[in-house]
Amino acid sequence: MLTLTAATSSPTLLPECQTQRRRFTISAADKFPSFLPKQMEEIKDPFARKLATRIERLPVNVSFSEQSIMSSCVKPLIQSKQNPVVLLHGFDSSCLEWRYTFPLLEEAGLETWAVDILGWGFSNLERVQSCDVESKREHFYQLWKSYIKTPMTLVGPSLGAAVAIDFAVNHPEAVENLVLIDASVYAEGTGNLAKLPRAAAYAGVSILKSYPLRLYTTFLVFKGVQFNTSLDWTNIGRLHCLYPWWDDATVSFMISGGYNVTRQIHQVKQKTLIIWGENDPIISNKLAVRLHCELPDAIIRQIPDCGHLPHVEKPDSVARLMLEFMQNYSQKKAQFVPT
Repeated sequence: MLTLTAATSSPTLLPECQTQRRRFTISAADKFPSFLPKQMEEIKDPFARKLATRIERLPVNVSFSEQSIMSSCVKPLIQSKQNPVVLLHGFDSSCLEWRYTFPLLEEAGLETWAVDILGWGFSNLERVQSCDVESKREHFYQLWKSYIKTPMTLVGPSLGAAVAIDFAVNHPEAVENLVLIDASVYAEGTGNLAKLPRAAAYAGVSILKSYPLRLYTTFLVFKGVQFNTSLDWTNIGRLHCLYPWWDDATVSFMISGGYNVTRQIHQVKQKTLIIWGENDPIISNKLAVRLHCELPDAIIRQIPDCGHLPHVEKPDSVARLMLEFMQNYSQKKAQFVPT
């Protein structure tokens, strides 16, 4: 019988992380990009504020837009001999989801990107008409081709895992290996929501971005978090919803049918690390076991006392597991390189 292997927290990966985390303070001198919603100034989380100062927009040319899409991401500060790490985010989220884990990966010497998936995050979508799966895939490929340019370790949490699988199958040359975190990969797209009349779809997404629903979701996903922290995390999670084009982009994705990658899972050729929060209230760890069985070349690690977003709840554990996975992969790959 297959069981999940527990990953215990280790203080030896980055011994300075906890000390440096305590040194972070909110600074009135934080300079945020002008394209971020003005509500960014109200965010208290020092890690979100710090990462937000590094968000850029890069021009990306795609076939479905006459003009370049100014696409938001966080670029790496360092270049590494290892494959770059590219962090996606979950459904209707942004690169700020990685506010705690991103600095740990950089401190470990990894060349790290955080990329906003088309339709979410902080890209300028004023003139973008389509945010379906094909558009998201093409946009990410063109961003990779223009700026990253080398095979990557692609990391996808929650629905971002479906994005990663779809991309790895369609563009294997761009993906060296995969990390899937509490992967939402067995849903049949957006289901019946794809059949909604457009007016009903717009009413639905209006509820989706409402503060009460977002706050409830924060309470559901994160157990034992202080109330003030939950309020701040809710504000972080809905910042991108404040753009005027968010409704159109979300409806476009919803009525397109969304991601349905169940049949693509067995086509994944890349070595894959599956990370799962032991107490995920959203997706059963039985699906983690199923995913491990169906992926051709995968290992699986469970993080104790952790919910649906380990990279938010247990960033040290996630960083350690990713670093070990990449180091082991590099060592094994080097054994097969002719001298």
